Amino acid sequence: MQLASAAEMQSLDRAAIEEYRIPGMVLMENAGRGTVDFMVRELGPPAGKLLPVFVGPGNNGGDGLVIARLVHQLGGLPFLLFCAPPDQMQGDAAQNAAGVASLNLPARVIADRNALGDAVEVLRALASSRPVWSVVDALFGTGMKRPLTGNFLEAVRCLNRLREEHGWPVTAVDLPSGLDADTGLPLGDCVRADLTATYGLAKPGHFLQGRWATGRLQVVDIGIPPEAVQRAGLKGTALDSSVLASLLPGRSAASHKGNYGHLLVLAGSAGKTGAAILAARAALRMGTGLVTLGVPADLNPIFETTLVEAMTVPMPCSASCLAVADVDRIAEQLPGKSGVVLGPGLGLHPDTQELVHKLYREVALPMVVDADALNILARQPQLLADPPAARVLTPHPGEMARLTGKNTRAIQEDRLAAALQFTASLNPAEARVTLVLKGAGTLVCDPDGSWAVNTTGNPGMASGGMGDVLSGLLGALLAQGLAPAAAARLGVYLHGLAADRLAGQRRFGYSASEVADLLPYIITEKTAN
Repeated sequence: MQLASAAEMQSLDRAAIEEYRIPGMVLMENAGRGTVDFMVRELGPPAGKLLPVFVGPGNNGGDGLVIARLVHQLGGLPFLLFCAPPDQMQGDAAQNAAGVASLNLPARVIADRNALGDAVEVLRALASSRPVWSVVDALFGTGMKRPLTGNFLEAVRCLNRLREEHGWPVTAVDLPSGLDADTGLPLGDCVRADLTATYGLAKPGHFLQGRWATGRLQVVDIGIPPEAVQRAGLKGTALDSSVLASLLPGRSAASHKGNYGHLLVLAGSAGKTGAAILAARAALRMGTGLVTLGVPADLNPIFETTLVEAMTVPMPCSASCLAVADVDRIAEQLPGKSGVVLGPGLGLHPDTQELVHKLYREVALPMVVDADALNILARQPQLLADPPAARVLTPHPGEMARLTGKNTRAIQEDRLAAALQFTASLNPAEARVTLVLKGAGTLVCDPDGSWAVNTTGNPGMASGGMGDVLSGLLGALLAQGLAPAAAARLGVYLHGLAADRLAGQRRFGYSASEVADLLPYIITEKTAN
């Protein structure tokens, strides 16, 4: 699913009107009609039901007026709450305001808190004798960048109270008002919607940190020509089920284990053997032909008895952690391997740090770099650019902060900008570094500037070991021959999809190993449909 930033969407709207001569009124009518169709599918017919519509001063408000008119035609009972006098609306929105005025629909101007309170009392009285179909948030769309203030902020909070106290479903027009279209963060506060009908293309904010406010999302075709979208050169996508059909490797009936890669996992230290075990377990569950763990010699019995399907190579010069003295022994293991995972549970011993530096800069195999390896490299970030082969870096926000020299809050305030800037800085010449910024709305940023945001995953994944499973999963896909961008996209989608299945059974408390074990079942189920 393609995504458009607020600026890109505004440019596409202008192109449709100015270059393709599609009147703005047509676009607005299409938006309103598509929204009503979506609402009917989700909520049933509106006949005889109340429809409060919070109307903003711009085109988002105009969309809301179209919705009110169409619902009126279907036998519904719109109640309009204007956050600015309707005679101050301009352009297409003003034309729709004039048209709706002729219908004599009940309406109130809520220019201050007292007027809002009076309007809500009237609304509650109306709702006592008929059901509320939905409350429509048509206050502000993608162009909103300033924090909400005054009666607009009061309207948003009132709308949320109506949802929370009365259970009235909320439908957002294009974007929940107060949500930043590009970052997904609230601008002071924002509407919590049950349904969101977005126009033309979905926006990054719907899937980044704004998923909790968006509810069920429907992209409405408002008539923007495909040629205009193609010419815009959009770089962003949202990962959906199509990645399974397009990226999941096929399997021949005549194949054998040698066809599906050999992954080397360099991970684990005293007290952190579980990280290495989880990474290897996920790689096995993802169908890697062979998995070998390079581990500290003293810890080898743990791995040999826990992962009977994996091979181990105990490192003779490494006791409780991997050490640079074993770099030659590791080099001996590289021939015949098709991918490497470096980092889960490695620890930060000085000998381990020197080893990580050498492996990152010298190993000419695709490599997933995670956890302690990232923290080690963050101390010398100049080593990150231009490695000898593909690298997939998988930081969480705290690790990303250390890699960039920023604080975690700054990363979270604009995850996409931080990820794109960092990826660009790592690919000045040879484009070999792909970034996976984990978290709510995990981001995949490619060396060429394209990016994707994941749509799977849930808060139950906030537990130890989930990142280790992702590392092994990504390593498995690299070892099986997928390009780094494809491996990263498919990997994060499958990782979240397996967790979503578990969250359907229990909201939290499931383990990382359960996510790993569910992978083959999820793949079989989704590809069979």
